[in-house]
Amino acid sequence: MGLFGKLFKGPEVDMEKSDANRKRMRSLFNQLVEHGEDYNILFGYTEDVGRFNYGLVHGSKTKIGNLIVGWNETSQTIVVVPTVPDLSEGGEPVIYRRSEILKAYQNKYPTDAFIIYPDRKGYIGINVCDWLEDEKLYVYVSQEAEVKAFTDFFLNHFKTK
Repeated sequence: MGLFGKLFKGPEVDMEKSDANRKRMRSLFNQLVEHGEDYNILFGYTEDVGRFNYGLVHGSKTKIGNLIVGWNETSQTIVVVPTVPDLSEGGEPVIYRRSEILKAYQNKYPTDAFIIYPDRKGYIGINVCDWLEDEKLYVYVSQEAEVKAFTDFFLNHFKTK
C-alpha cells in the first residue's frame, strides 16, 4: 500500500467506540420502546432546512436531528426515537405502521433518504449511512450491514407503489 496509500486512505472507524455506541443505542431504544428488543435498530438522521432571504443575503441553515430507527418485519412497523449524538437522552418514540401510512418511498435527490408520509399534513425523511465521522453532529457508529438490512426491509415491505 505504501506511504501514499496510507496518507490518502482517509479516516478509519474506531470500532471500540462504535460498538459502545451501538450498545447505548440498543439500551436507550429498549428503555423507550415497548418490546424494543423485537426490533432491529440503526442510527439515522433527519434534516430541517430553513431558508432565509434578507435582501442581498440569501441562504439556508440546516438543523440535524439524530434518530434511533427500529424496524420489525413481522409487524411491518418502523419506530423512530429522537436522540442526541452522545445518546444521553431520547425523546418520545413515533410509530409508523405500514397499514396506517399514506405514502412511503426512497428519495434519490438531493439525498438518498427514506420518506414516510403518515398523513397529508406531515412527513419524515430518514437518512441512513454506513458511518459519519462528525461526533458533534451525529451518533458515532459503523453500521454497513444494518443500512443494507433496513434498505431491503423498507423497499420490500414499506414502500408504497
